[in-house]
Amino acid sequence: MIRIIDCGSQLTQNIARRVRELGVFGDIVPFTTQIGDIRKDGLEGIIISGGQFSVYDEGAPLYTREVFDVGVPLLGICYGQQSIAHLLGGKVTSAKEREYGSTRVKIKQESRLFKDVPCDINVWMSHGDIVETLPPGFETLATSENGHSAAIQNKARNIFAVQFHPEVDHTQQGRQILDNFLTRQPRAWIILF
Repeated sequence: MIRIIDCGSQLTQNIARRVRELGVFGDIVPFTTQIGDIRKDGLEGIIISGGQFSVYDEGAPLYTREVFDVGVPLLGICYGQQSIAHLLGGKVTSAKEREYGSTRVKIKQESRLFKDVPCDINVWMSHGDIVETLPPGFETLATSENGHSAAIQNKARNIFAVQFHPEVDHTQQGRQILDNFLTRQPRAWIILF
């Protein structure tokens, strides 16, 4: 069971559909869901969705920090990456150049997330904020053509995040990336989009 925390993305249903197409049951809950309800039903992972907010906006969808301590893998997508960085002590800033549409990404660091994925792929971006400073314990896995963090991980805590949208067809190898997250990790994960 993968629990998808919805932070207001137009693509949250896409995430759930892709997870189910890969043979894993996933359900969607609002970002206000209490940790006890997130943990129930044999939770194996959490995905935090994207959203149209900045982490600094009044009323930004910031879920409980307790999700980082559940003991299951976690994946953040787009706003999910920014919110993970923000909540764990990194720095998110407004990008000088917004990344929207097809963007080239170079994978710089080996990770289970990118197993069997070429080191240079086109992905679909849609964001105005970037992770400028990583939280403690994180490393950059991939960068965009503008030099922004396109994927990060904290391997010890099984937390992964991507700035792009692997759930859309415009991202090359998007299904492979999601499948790697779903099947190549130990049981009990959290996925955040």
